[in-house]
Amino acid sequence: MPSATVSAGARIHVGFQNLSLARARIYGGIGVGLDQPRVTVTAEPADDLEVDDPLAREYARRAVDLLDVSGVVIDVVERLPRHVGLGSGTQLALTVLAATAHAHDLEPRVRERAPAMGRGGRSGVGVATFEDGGFVVDAGHPTNRFTTRPPAEGDWTVPPVVARHDLPDDWRFLVVVPDAEPGRNGDDEDASMHEVVERADPTVADEIAGVLTRKLLPAATEGRLEAFGEAIGEIGRKNGTWYTDVQGGVFRPPAGEVVERLAACPVLSGVGQSSWGPVVYGVTDRDHADEAVAAAEAALSACDCDGRILLPAPVTTGDGARLRLE
Repeated sequence: MPSATVSAGARIHVGFQNLSLARARIYGGIGVGLDQPRVTVTAEPADDLEVDDPLAREYARRAVDLLDVSGVVIDVVERLPRHVGLGSGTQLALTVLAATAHAHDLEPRVRERAPAMGRGGRSGVGVATFEDGGFVVDAGHPTNRFTTRPPAEGDWTVPPVVARHDLPDDWRFLVVVPDAEPGRNGDDEDASMHEVVERADPTVADEIAGVLTRKLLPAATEGRLEAFGEAIGEIGRKNGTWYTDVQGGVFRPPAGEVVERLAACPVLSGVGQSSWGPVVYGVTDRDHADEAVAAAEAALSACDCDGRILLPAPVTTGDGARLRLE
């Protein structure tokens, strides 16, 4: 029986370009695809659904319906940590979809089908990095389509990519995953975003637009690490001002304390919180990797917090999800 294995890396989410209803477009995600950690799914065609993982089973059910196939056997070989800011939901949904499609000798068409899988509603970064990797900026959605609550599930298209760049292959993203309460998700996330969008200051979006166009995009294009880090750090902090009331600060506890300690490390730049956290990230290069890891260990210790420390490379454009057929 043929099988298909699909593997995709995590992503970090720097923030959104706009959360105010006073501007023409809302959301507009900014993020980077990482080569680690990964989610890996193997699929075999079947007459019914055979999936042990409850969330993967729900995504497999959707995939089988979308593809109009009889069924699938799904094995989740590697998992991303859930609800920590690494895009676990989108990456699992799309790996299940792609593996199911390839097991049945079909094209997955992930961008087209992501909304029906329940993904890509606000940020398009996860879909874009799954497709092609890279540093990604998406266009967001017309504000008149997304009021204080998003459209009904599936009643949207994934926002288009407006900029994608390879980052130098010697760059490394320090990723710190503190042992802490998971980030907001599901109905809790929707309620929090509803509250944030209702009160978001539009002048913050205007400031972010200036940083994006005059600092971040030129730095990404030219591969200037310190300038890139300075820009994503600034955007991350400006984003955090929108969330202060709902998450207890510009960065949520304990991510805030880890961010402040890592920001003092001379070999790191662009330190911030990914999505709702608690993941904290920073940018360094291969030559300073050991110093960055040591700084992360010291920060966790000072915060009296255990956690996991990773140092992935950015995924280059064209090297998104990986497929293996057997």
